[in-house]
Amino acid sequence: MAKFILRIFVRALLVVTLLTIIVLTFSWLDEGKQFDRDGYRIYPSSSSPSSAYSQSRPQSVREPSERYKTSPGDHPIKKLINNANAEFDSVVNRQSKTLEEAVKEYERRYGIPPPPKFDIWWQFAKERKVVLVDEFDTIHHTLQPLWGLPPKVLRERVKEALGHDNGLIGCQIREGNVTYIEGGRRWMRDALRGMMVPFINNLPDMDLAFNIHDEPRIILPQEDLTRVLAEAELAKGVLRTVAKEGGLLDAYTHKEDIRDARGWTDVPETRFLSLPHQSTWSLSRSTCPPDSPSRSLEELQIVPDYNATSIIEPLGFISNTTASSDICLHPSLATTYGFFAGANTFRPSQDLVPVFSQSKLSSFQDILYPSPWYWADKVPYDEAEDKPWEEKTSAVYWRGATTGGYSRFGGWRRMHRQRFVSKVKSQNTIKVLGKKEGDDREDVEWVVSAENMKKFNSMFDVGFVEIGQADRGDVSAMKQVFHLTTKLGQGVALGWKYLLDMDGNAFSGRFYSFLRSRSAVVKMAVSREWHDEWVRPWVHYVPVSVQGQEWVETVRWLFDSEGGKRTEEGRKVAERSREWSGKAIRNEDLEVWFFRLLLEYARAVDDERLNLGFELKA
Repeated sequence: MAKFILRIFVRALLVVTLLTIIVLTFSWLDEGKQFDRDGYRIYPSSSSPSSAYSQSRPQSVREPSERYKTSPGDHPIKKLINNANAEFDSVVNRQSKTLEEAVKEYERRYGIPPPPKFDIWWQFAKERKVVLVDEFDTIHHTLQPLWGLPPKVLRERVKEALGHDNGLIGCQIREGNVTYIEGGRRWMRDALRGMMVPFINNLPDMDLAFNIHDEPRIILPQEDLTRVLAEAELAKGVLRTVAKEGGLLDAYTHKEDIRDARGWTDVPETRFLSLPHQSTWSLSRSTCPPDSPSRSLEELQIVPDYNATSIIEPLGFISNTTASSDICLHPSLATTYGFFAGANTFRPSQDLVPVFSQSKLSSFQDILYPSPWYWADKVPYDEAEDKPWEEKTSAVYWRGATTGGYSRFGGWRRMHRQRFVSKVKSQNTIKVLGKKEGDDREDVEWVVSAENMKKFNSMFDVGFVEIGQADRGDVSAMKQVFHLTTKLGQGVALGWKYLLDMDGNAFSGRFYSFLRSRSAVVKMAVSREWHDEWVRPWVHYVPVSVQGQEWVETVRWLFDSEGGKRTEEGRKVAERSREWSGKAIRNEDLEVWFFRLLLEYARAVDDERLNLGFELKA
């Protein structure tokens, strides 16, 4: 009898425990679908992959402005433009004016003291008239995982990676100079060296690994990323305690394992895989939280994107580029973005190796840095070839190649460049918005209506000038679908009011040239770059999604907002981007950003990092 009662008790206890776990799990999943204003996922505990990012990310400040007031009947794009510009003005106006203010703002955002030599960096930034002296959250996010591994392990992994043919440029910094650099193309090595010249005498000895490929390299499994982020929070907690108690070291320390010898010891094995021409989706989503849409166990075609923080309806105009480019939230990217259909080159590592890349996708842990391509001005803007807005052709212009991925077995139909050109040249039914007015003058509603794309074909002057990165059969198929157009010079593009800047294998190298022009930039991007905090959607360019439901309506409204009444918003975007490019994406700005990144990186790989930091003199 006693055994029977005991068995009943144990079973009841198991049932209660199971129910408790289920309740807590659903509670956790529900909590996990919250986001901050900037689109970063908010998780209930610091052990979750994005929690350290979202908790430290400062809240945007939105202040009312007469200049950017909206009315109830305004088109959704008009509201996005006004809100974005009001917020950006607020960001510019709240920047620190003194070193003391900059230190306090750094500590407020990240909860730790700035790195050693922060005062030297501050002076460097002020001398170069940098506007956004506080907006460096990208550096914090991109380096956060490194704090979860011991510094010596990070340094050893860099040397190991550079000791094998891994598609990397290796750079040795010793006693304030680049003493050795090898790998990649010469122009890139020369640009890297040139970018560091103005500040390199302030850097400690270290080895750096730069990715030579377009595609990102470092993708940690979700459980590993969770662990390193949890360890990172603990490590920074120790640094916070040291800072409060005083006694910070404002100098980097010497590492015995950083040798003066030129080059690196050959290593017979590698942590990097070689997966060219294959789908990358399964590996790319492996870092996503288990409850995210892209980790669904169902077929991706029936799993909806999580759009609550990335777009506004109707038609899905982008309201937050951080959220809209988060692959964990958008399983549709698996069948609409070229890299996931099949990468041209893909050499990833699932271990945390400190590798610097010019761009990356949201789930990767590469370290973002300003592209040498931009610094070397590989796609220059020629003022003499440009013309006033009024003299430009009213259409969206784009010429390019079928880069973006490698196509096999018809994979090009799932690639973003091919999908865009196909849609805007088609005669299919598309959706646009029409204005429906009620009895009250302010009772205005924008409703969706169906139209034939043929009516809007003239608004797009786009085409391929080269077909490649595909198996022979797919090249033949694309040539039958896409009639190649004449390749025109960069200056010819400046004859159009709207220039489309679209991701290729990774970021597009034409972006800065377009921003400097008198044309407005329409940008389709999933790749993230260093400047994402500095160059803002709806302020300096017009963002469009990869999925494409809003493409035609976005352009239609810019051309003809009220049915016969021309909008000036496109011209204003062009004017703002042209002015801002002369203040924020100069080579001086890239150097200031790179300098701060390397100071932060140097601390992350220093054995004394828990004691390193800058503090103001009393």
